[in-house]
Parts: sequence; C-alpha cells; structure tokens
Amino acid sequence: MALFEFKDDSLLLGTVREVDTRKVSIHVKTDEDLRKAKVGQLVALQVASGVDTWLIAFIDKVMKSVATNSSKNEEEDQASEIKDTDEDLENTINSVKLTLVGSTRWNAVGQKPIFSRSLVQVPDIEAKCYVLRDQQLENFMSILVTSGDKSNSLALGRYTLDDSATAYLDGNKFFQRHAALLGSTGSGKSWTVAAILEQAAKLPSSNLIVFDLHGEYKSLSYARQLRIPGPEELGKSSDELLYLPYWLLNADEMQALFIDRSEFSAHNQVMAFQDAVIEEKKITLLKLDKQQILSAFTLDSPIPFSIENVISTLSDLNDEMEQGARGLKQGKFYGQFSRLLTRIRSKLTDKRYGFLFGAPDSEHQYDSMAKTVAKLMDYNINQAQIKVIDFSEVPSDILPVIVSLVARIIYQVQFWTNHETRRPLALVCDEAHLYLPKKEGQNPVELRAIEAFEKIAKEGRKYGVALLIVSQRPSDVSTTVLSQCNNVIALRLTNGDDQTTVKKLMPESLESLLDVLPIMDVGEALVVGDAVLLPSRVKINKPDEKPLSATIDFWSVWQQKGDEPDFIRAVENMRKQGRG
Repeated sequence: MALFEFKDDSLLLGTVREVDTRKVSIHVKTDEDLRKAKVGQLVALQVASGVDTWLIAFIDKVMKSVATNSSKNEEEDQASEIKDTDEDLENTINSVKLTLVGSTRWNAVGQKPIFSRSLVQVPDIEAKCYVLRDQQLENFMSILVTSGDKSNSLALGRYTLDDSATAYLDGNKFFQRHAALLGSTGSGKSWTVAAILEQAAKLPSSNLIVFDLHGEYKSLSYARQLRIPGPEELGKSSDELLYLPYWLLNADEMQALFIDRSEFSAHNQVMAFQDAVIEEKKITLLKLDKQQILSAFTLDSPIPFSIENVISTLSDLNDEMEQGARGLKQGKFYGQFSRLLTRIRSKLTDKRYGFLFGAPDSEHQYDSMAKTVAKLMDYNINQAQIKVIDFSEVPSDILPVIVSLVARIIYQVQFWTNHETRRPLALVCDEAHLYLPKKEGQNPVELRAIEAFEKIAKEGRKYGVALLIVSQRPSDVSTTVLSQCNNVIALRLTNGDDQTTVKKLMPESLESLLDVLPIMDVGEALVVGDAVLLPSRVKINKPDEKPLSATIDFWSVWQQKGDEPDFIRAVENMRKQGRG
C-alpha cells in the first residue's frame, strides 16, 4: 500500500535547493506553484533510499524575491547616469522555507504506515516536495491517529489542518514528564483543564488534585470538592473543609510566617522559637509513648504541639530577669522577642488565618494528618479521582506558603509510600504565577513555596508525582519549574515577554511555529512535546461541564436593567470576611 499517491504534478511544490539539518529550502519554478504554499501547511518530501518513506515538514516562510543583474561595465554605468537604458534584467526567485518534523514509512511488521519524530535522513538536493491537502492530507492524518498507543490516548481536540482527525496526546508521556498549559486571559485555559479532567475522571483509579485559586472548578459534578475554610466556618468539621493546622508547617515555613529576618535579634528569635517547638513536640510524643519516633523526629516532623505553650516559653524568656552581682538584671533575651510575640499573637487572633490556628480539636490529634492526607490523595472516597481544593479564602500574603504546604505534604507522603503500593497522581497548578514566581527579589514566604515546587518538578516523576502548570503569565513563573515541563499546550498569547518565554521552552527548530500565538482563536492551541506525535495546532474539545470562568460581557450586561446592589450586605461581608 502506498502512503501517498501523487499521480500528477498538481500538488508538486518544487525541488530541494538547500538543506541545513532540519531546515530545508525549496525552489519553486512558477508563481502558480508558489500559490500552493501556505504558512503552517504540511508537505511531504521524497527519500531516495527509503521504500515508501517520506519526510514531513511544516512550511515556515513563502518568498518571492527579485534579483537585478547588470552586464554593464563602469563606463556604461557612468553613461547610464545621463541616458536611461533597458539593459537591467530581473530574475524572479520563488522559494519556500521548511522545518522538518518527522518521517512516515510503511511498517512491514505491523502491516500499517507509522509516523516517527525521528529523521531517517535529510532530503537529497533536487528531491521533490509535495503539499499535503485533500485526500493526501487525510491519509497522513489517519496515520497520525493510528500511530499512537490508543490504549493510553487522551483526546485533546481536532487538528486545525483537518478537523475530521482527532488530536490525541499520549497520556503516559503527558504526565510523566510534566506539562504546561499557557495562555492569556480568555484564551481557553480553564476550558482546556476541564476537558482534560473530564477524560481523566472516567478512568477507574486516576488521581488528580486541582489547586483552584478562584473557585472556577467548584461546579464540576465529577470532582470531590474541598476548600480551605473561611472565617465564617471556623470550628466546624466537614468532609468538604480542609484545615491545615499550624503544626503541619516545617521550620522554614513557620519562620517565614512569624520571623522578620531584617530584625537585629532575628537569629535569637529563630533559635529560641525552634527550641520551644522541639520541646513541645517531644512532650506530645512522650505522652503518647512514641519511643521509636522520639529517637528520630526532627523540627520538621509533623507532630501536634501547643502553640500557646510556645508563646508562653518565649514570653518567659522575653521577660526573664536573672541574678547579678548587684541584684537582678535583665536576662540575655530580655526584650528581644517582643515583636515576634506580637506577630504570633496577631496571626492567632486574625480569623483569616483560622484554618491554621482556629481548627477544631479533632484536627489536632496525632492521627489527624493521616485523615487529611486521605482527603487529599485517596481516589476511592466517593469516586474522588478528581479533587478540587478551593484556596480562594486564603490571604494573599501567605498563599504561596499554604499552596506549597499542600503540595509538599502530598509529595512527601508519596515519597514515603511503599513503591509496590504507590499510585501516581498529578497536581494541576492553576494560576501558577501567583505562588510560583521567579526567585529574583522574592520574599521568604514565596521562596519557600518556589523551592518546594522546584523539588517536585525535578524529582517528582521518580515517585509518581506530576505537575500541570497553568498560567496566563508564563514570563512570571519560575524558570526552573517551567524548564522541567516537556509538554507545552500554548493557547493565544499576546504579551511579547510571554511569547519569548514559551519559545525558550521549544526546540530551536520549532520556534517559527509559535509566531501564530497572538492570532489564534479562543480554544485553539499549539501542542508541542513528548506526548504528541506531531507539533500541531489543535482546536480543543469543549468540556461537557464548563468551569465558572466565563468572561463577563460588559456591554451586553450594561444594556440590561439591573437590580439595586446591596452595598450594606457587601460591606458587612467584607468586615466579617465571608459571604454567608
């Protein structure tokens, strides 16, 4: 069976004139042939030594240039200044620039055509180049559809080149090597995330955890909804509420929350605070007779302790007087912890931080963490293959620490799970630029968050933890995290810095494909990476259940008569930090 049948020259574009690894230049004889070429179109090039083997390429550039030749010598040139002549000859040069993206050939073993991203060889000079359209394009797209591993396929959408062909991702490779979903506001990011979640939810033991910062995914019926409790819900226990008691924080996170490194006494504050926490954790373990853990625990070990007792210890040190040669004198830490104690007490009394410091007693038991982990990671609870965590009630100043805390707990539990029973899971990091910014100039709170995610990005795949980074501002996201994403779904991007960032994630030979990023339609994406057979422009499938992220139609709404706003209620909600 022939892969392509070009019976005449109707699809012939031209012949190879220049080859430079993946870049090829085609000489086109006539203007009529040049009109067959469209930027972004696929072409096929003959391979002389292969049996029914073709190289596949994208058209990068279509050029018609005019070269002016003159046969006149210097005397004639001088004379031409005085007298006009018609001796100049114009030579028209038509050419097309291509980028090779793979090869297709007949597989005798499987008795079917296959496509591969590898290049068996580069084309010979004078090799013929044909445009792929109509039946030939259909033939090639069918090869793409059948070449992938259908048992692990994730149907993302339809190819823009041929909307009858489904664009599949390799589900294994997509999550194994991390992925980034990038696009400007209103380009269709939430829509794409929902389309992926919808398919994953149909798998019997899939496990995806969505970090939802604005409550966009709370309407998805197939997802288990969790939320960080707001001030109105403090003290209540519910399967939906996700308390994160302060003792889950590690040393760095607690210091970032309480200690101002710019203070002169910061070093003493850190030392005294750590000593007090360790003593309180030791008291808990002694009461429970956890001798094995007593001999191995550290400051970072998530063990319940009383923050009130820590405050009391620091307060005693801050007010301590000691006996001197001439009577009582101030202790060595006298007055050094006043600001620290004020900061801790202000955090404890601020109800916005209630999910940390106002959790009910049931959340401060020794086995509470295991129950929290089950909420986050167990895919068997109420068919909870998809978990959505609503972080919208978390104050922005500690948002990076809280999101990274959840991610770190999930990663560490996964790390310490026996590899024989470990099940892979994926973290969907929506609005990642808000808690995964670049390190330069960031405060300690954000640095702790970035470092936690960078560790997952670099080592997570070894332990079955994948990242799907979702952001409207890729230029603001940690370079280390983005560089670990071997799959990129790029929707419309209009900002120049963001476009440059995405181009840096791409192989150099494919950079020209990204020139269409500013002009793509809503819901249309360029998909590049290990998970896709061919770097492609894809129209993303519409999810059955859409997220709550639709852009408000200002002009349409303004044309309608609206109800009188209840400003009194709005102000009261602001005061009590809740909408109930």
